[in-house]
Amino acid sequence: MGKLSGKVAIVVGAGSKDNMGQSICRALLAEGALVVAAGRKAETLEAFAAETGADWHLCDITRRADVDQLFADTVAKHGQVDIAINASGWGLMKSIFDISDEELAQIVALQFTGVHHFLAACVRTMTNGGSIIQISSATTRAPIFDHAAYIGTKTGSEALIRCVANQYGGQGIRANTVSPGLTESPMTSDAVGTPGLVDAFRKEYPLGRIGTSQDVANAIVWLAGDDCFMTGQNLQVNGGLTLRRNPRPDEIGASVGAALATQ
Repeated sequence: MGKLSGKVAIVVGAGSKDNMGQSICRALLAEGALVVAAGRKAETLEAFAAETGADWHLCDITRRADVDQLFADTVAKHGQVDIAINASGWGLMKSIFDISDEELAQIVALQFTGVHHFLAACVRTMTNGGSIIQISSATTRAPIFDHAAYIGTKTGSEALIRCVANQYGGQGIRANTVSPGLTESPMTSDAVGTPGLVDAFRKEYPLGRIGTSQDVANAIVWLAGDDCFMTGQNLQVNGGLTLRRNPRPDEIGASVGAALATQ
């Protein structure tokens, strides 16, 4: 029997092929959970569901009505929500002088306001407890240049999680964040293949390699399970990067933006 048998899980941010959200879905499915993969791309989600046996649902996390409908429909169809994971994000890399008001509003909507919508729906739905997991970033502890709006909103999402953990623990809710570093995935394959780039990052990782989506998914399976006695915490799943630092732009060249776009 899988560690998560009988659990119903929602994963927001699973709308792109083989992204971190889909890797998380696969790991939960492998442990017996019933998974609802959610995101903004119907065709990709439908194909993923057909391949894996997951359920799927359209959801733009920046729209409160979308988030509320996702949770309501999941409860109507499956009876409960035990695990809720938000893996959505946008790796905006621009200096504070160059970012437009529109871009700033977009990243706040996605990585702060949307997280607030998500957490409100979780607390309202998980009346018998459950596990909430938010994907954050190692950059909230090991900053990198021209990433202030991203880092600021991810840091804000960590604060929201701590507030939920503190206030709703008595409801049986555990709420935690997970912080990957630079992560190997199909979305970063071109950048990771840039000569010298991985070497620049690898030397900052005590465990000697950059991470994978599977590393993150493995940690989330533990956080999602009933044997996890942890809440309000940030789990650094990045091979020890935050003991050191991210490389400076001059150490990795012009490809820094592309390389870090999903961090």
